[in-house]
Order: sequence, then C-alpha cells, then structure tokens
Amino acid sequence: MAKRRRFLVLGDTDLTGADWLRQCGLEGDFVHAASWDAGLDQLRRQSLDAIVANPADPAVLHGLRTLVRSQSILAALPDGVAVVDADLYVRLANPAFEAWCGGPATGRNFYEVLGASPDIVGPEFCPFRAALDGAEHGNEAVRLRCREGRIIDLHIKPISESDSPKPFLLVLGRDVTALVQQQQKLDALHKAGRELAALSADQLADMSVAERIELLKLNIRRFTRDLLHYEVIEIRLLDPQTGRLEPLVQEGMTPQAANRVLLASCEGQGVTGYVAATGKSYLCPDTAADPLYLPGAPGARSSLTVPLIFQDKVIGTFNVESPKPNAFGEADLQFVEIFSHEIAAALHTLELLQVEKSTTASQSIEAINREVALPVDEILAAATSILERYIGHDPEMADKIRRIIVGARSMKQCIQKVGEDIAPSRPASVKEPPPPALKGLRILVADNDDRVRRSAHGLLGRWGCIVETARDGQEALTMARLSTYDAILADIRLPDMSGYEVYRRLREAQPQARVILMTGYGYDPTHALVKARQDGLRFVLFKPFRVDQLRDALAMPAPQEPALRSPSSDRT
Repeated sequence: MAKRRRFLVLGDTDLTGADWLRQCGLEGDFVHAASWDAGLDQLRRQSLDAIVANPADPAVLHGLRTLVRSQSILAALPDGVAVVDADLYVRLANPAFEAWCGGPATGRNFYEVLGASPDIVGPEFCPFRAALDGAEHGNEAVRLRCREGRIIDLHIKPISESDSPKPFLLVLGRDVTALVQQQQKLDALHKAGRELAALSADQLADMSVAERIELLKLNIRRFTRDLLHYEVIEIRLLDPQTGRLEPLVQEGMTPQAANRVLLASCEGQGVTGYVAATGKSYLCPDTAADPLYLPGAPGARSSLTVPLIFQDKVIGTFNVESPKPNAFGEADLQFVEIFSHEIAAALHTLELLQVEKSTTASQSIEAINREVALPVDEILAAATSILERYIGHDPEMADKIRRIIVGARSMKQCIQKVGEDIAPSRPASVKEPPPPALKGLRILVADNDDRVRRSAHGLLGRWGCIVETARDGQEALTMARLSTYDAILADIRLPDMSGYEVYRRLREAQPQARVILMTGYGYDPTHALVKARQDGLRFVLFKPFRVDQLRDALAMPAPQEPALRSPSSDRT
C-alpha cells in the first residue's frame, strides 16, 4: 500500500478545503498552519511532502516577500552559506558556496562537493557532530583545505532543536586562501631573513669577508626570485661619507643603469636617490609618466623602491622593476619592505662579524707588537751604536750591522702591515680617523719610561706611523745621526742628558725633523724649555697629554724653525 502524502497548508483556509485540494489533484493528509512561523514549526516536527498556500493571502504574500529578500541577501553575500542536514547533505546553498563547489550543491554530500576529501586542519576534526552535540569547539572556526588549494574557515551552528527528528545545521564559510598564503609568505620571508647571513662558527672561520658578502648576495637573489617572484632587482648601499649609492646586487638592469653614479638626493638622482634621501618607499605605477624615474631595466613600465633601514638610519635601497604597468600593489610593497628589513639586518650582522673578526686579529697583532717592539728597539739602538764605531774602520762589519738594522726594521714593519691589512675599514673603536698626513711618518721617541715607549708604539702605530724608541739621550743621538726621522719626541729629563742639551743636539743631528719636548713637571729648574724656545722650540707636551694634542703636534704644519744660536750666546 502506497504511503499517504502529507501537505502543509499555510494561511487562509477558505480555499483549502479537501474538495478544492482534491480538484487540484492533491490526495493525502493536510496539516494547517496559520502563519509562516507556525508552518516552520510543523516542518521541524514532522516530515511533509509539499507546502500549499493561497497567493492572495496577505500573510502568505508577506512571507514570500521575506523569502525573496532572504534569497537576494544570500546571493549577495561574499561568504559561503549552506544549510546541511544530519546526514551531511546540502539542503540550501548560496552562489558563493556553490562557486567553491564548481556547480550546484543541493542534494549532494557536503564534503564531496568541496573536493573529494578535503583536509580538516582543526581544531575539531568532526565539526558537524561537535556542533550537534554542543561541544566546546562547536562554534569555533574549522579550517578545510579543498580542491585547487582553496582554504576555507567554517563556522557551524545548529538551527533546529537537538531532539528534532531531522536537525539542520547552518554553515558559514569564508575563503581565507589569500590571507593564509600571505601569512605563509611573511613567515617564509622572515625565515629567509634569518638565513641570509646565518653562518656557523666553522663557516665564519673558513670564509673571508668577500666570500661572506658573495654568499649574502647569492641568498638575496635566490629568495627574491623564489619568494617574491621578481626577476629584476637592484640593491645599493649608501656610503655615509660620500652620499653615494654603491651597487651591491643587480639583476636585469641595463649596463648604463648598473654603472650609473647615484647620490642620496631628492633631485636629479631618480627614484633610488629620492628614496635614500627621504627614507620613504616609492611606488611608480607608470615609468613613462613619472618625472623621477630614470631608465633601469629594459622596457620597464613600473617599479617599486624601498629604503634599507637599520636602527632608524637609511643604509641603502632595494629596487624591483617590471615590464608591465601597475605591476606592483600594496601587498608587494608590504612584502618588499619586510624583506628589505631582513636584508638590512643581515648586512649589519655581516658588518659586526667583520669588525669582530678584524678586531680580534688586530688585538693579537697589537699584543705581538707590544711584546716585540721594545726588544727590537733595543737591538736597533745597540746595532746603531756599534755601527757608529765601525764606520770608516771596518766596512765589512759595518755592512753586516746595517743588514741587522734593516732586518729588525723590516720585522717591525711586517707586523704593522699585517695589522693594517686585517683591520676593518671603519674600526668601531676609532670615532674619528687620524689625519692622512700621519701615515708613514718616521718618529723617534726618547724616554726612560718603558710604559711611555710601549704606549708610543701602540698609539702611533695605529695611526700608521713608523716608530722607534730610545732609552736615553745618547741612544737617541746615535740613532738620529745614522737614520732619518720626520719627528722626534724627547723627554726633558733623560738620565744622561738635560732637556735643553737633548733639544740642541737632536736639532743638529736632524735639522729637518720636528723636535717635540715632553715633560711631566710643572717646574723646570734648569729652564730647559725657556732656552729651547729661544732656539726655536715650537711644540711642548705636558704629561699626561691628551691624544688629540699629540696628534695635532704631529699633523699641524710647522713654521720654519730658526737656526740654532751659538752655544756661547747662552748666558746661563
């Protein structure tokens, strides 16, 4: 026996009598509902085959209008909306949801229409059952990975009573593919930034500065291509001394653009110069209409340039170009700025590694020089004294002694040269570079205090001076007679000679050298300084003197010193 059909009759019953319904070909049982709400309640409570309504009934018309408006709202929603029954079959879906399914979804299994077996990321791996059971995670977003890589966040909520024979669930979905991909890209950029200059202790020991820079440039090229998908890039570093933007990495630029001299300036230096001067990113949607743009890549129609900033200072620029107009948007700007920040940090890390390694090596060189300098000076002083005795008497012995002197001086200069070669270009410990006029000056320091002579080697050696020392006046005079110096520093209280005598005899031995006297006493009982000044002394350093005073005394152009007075003119 066939199952009798059941009909829901809405609204006014004047036209819904059994005879009229039978005339319409409807045979079965009829359930009456005076309103739409009552009708929905009946639909939740029992299984019905059809709905019958009088279109002339105002209540029915109102309900129909509401239904049409609801359908219009659902169609306009950018997010997906679906009604799913307890068996996970879709009973209603809006156009956005069906677009994810690639076609109509009604009557089909929810998971099948989204892709044969979508990957449920969590946090609840049985989201529909959890929603029906009222579980803790029932109202939280559930992430699905669907066909074609689409990622959807779902919110599932029951829309019928839990004890209803046919419960339904409302599914609200949002396509978060672009957001997830953006976050993945950001994470990849941060990871790439950590790898740009990441070096183990073994790698750091084995690689030179040039090799580390080349590795950084290789990583920048690779990550820019693989993560940002840019083929044309240009990175320049700002020289704070000259204001020039020196090329570091260039891919796809014309030779003319690659070799172009650019300065950090808002005028006449293109977009790159403008960005370096202002510290602001610059998006050029159309190169043909932008007065700042200077030709870079062949056929470039748009460009994006951002500053490399570290600790609020511009250290360079990062530029990408494309043959398409309007090729770069806000997302590109965000990604390039983040990557530029990582590049700036990597460059700073490499600079610190370079300075650290160079400083360590320099300290080792200074330690060697500190221990070797004074013993070698003693050899020089002794050999010079012996040489003075043999000159004119034993030419062969004099030549041997000269070779000893030359070898000792060569050893000191080799140590100093190694220190200069490994020193960083801008040592962190030197705030202001010494005047270039000091480099290569030959200086003799005469002082009985070992600490003074050792300090002279350390300080003057870092300035590029060639330093030799003597312990007393006689050693200083012997070395001055047989060698040539640009400047001589002598203490006025040497153990074997007065300050004035030292000054006169050094001037006689080295008339072209600048003689500077040093004293650690405020009182000069022999009036050595007064008498030396009368003979042309120009520079006196009072111990403990400042480094800048010594530097100025050596670097300042000296006036022509007058000829020495005859000793007979000295009245004291």
